[in-house]
Amino acid sequence: MPRVDLETAKEVANFNIEEYLKHRKSVIDRALGRYLKACSQHPQTLYKAVHYGLFPGGKRFRPILTLACGELFGARQRALLPFACALELIHTYSIIHDDLPALDNDDLRRGELAAHKVFGAGIALLAGDALLTEAFHLMTRPQVVRALESTLVLDLIHEIAHAAGIGGMVGGQVVDLESEGKEVDVATVDYIHVRKTGALIHTAARVGAKIGGASGKELRRISRYAEFLGLAFQVTDDILDAEGLSGTTGQPEGRDRERRKATYPGVVGVAAAKGRVQELLERCLKEVEGFGKEADPLRGIARYVTERVQ
Repeated sequence: MPRVDLETAKEVANFNIEEYLKHRKSVIDRALGRYLKACSQHPQTLYKAVHYGLFPGGKRFRPILTLACGELFGARQRALLPFACALELIHTYSIIHDDLPALDNDDLRRGELAAHKVFGAGIALLAGDALLTEAFHLMTRPQVVRALESTLVLDLIHEIAHAAGIGGMVGGQVVDLESEGKEVDVATVDYIHVRKTGALIHTAARVGAKIGGASGKELRRISRYAEFLGLAFQVTDDILDAEGLSGTTGQPEGRDRERRKATYPGVVGVAAAKGRVQELLERCLKEVEGFGKEADPLRGIARYVTERVQ
């Protein structure tokens, strides 16, 4: 069962998801700022583009999930942060590349001009490359390897690389691109969402749980929770776009409709998509039932993600 330290136990007793997310975001932002300082010694244009992509960031959903799952099992933040921040670097690289003219050709990201509109497509492309590479540089720092068992570090890096690659995020992005303007079924939409969005979310949770020393049974429950959460996250975004509420996510409204993207509302309608989100929320909550009050952050995160469309 979970092993929770005294500080985390106090937070659980008075749990507030808004405060929790705000605090954990500040922890992640400070850590990212520290890690990014080393990059300031290199070409300034590249550093500025990387910094622009990372700050001000979004909600830091993936790294916060790593902290939440790790802390559930007693992991210390200093052990979790390099991997949590690496996942955010990978996520940021992916959205910088996603916004490029060759892919989604978006002018806005998080309510601001996309990186390629500020620095040009070439520098934006290289900023994404740098972020992806720096993620692995960060996870393989000597101090990181000394803090954890080397076999665990290798396992975590292997899992993150898979989630970011052909079998995960990049593979999902390819099918998403190829599906634009075509008639698709729910299975295709699931394939895209589970990989393009869900893979990093799924892995973020597993990485935290593994660092915390979760048992095999506990890890399986966290894995299922994160799988349902990742799909719910993207279906919720689909609904927000379909209802003209994408502005709440910092994205241009109606972009999915304009490009005839493969989405849940586009295939089954908004009402059925909302029903799917509710079903996924219930599954998330079911998976963390056995963890007691200590899993309130995970419950709060699931509700926070899905209640945007309820």
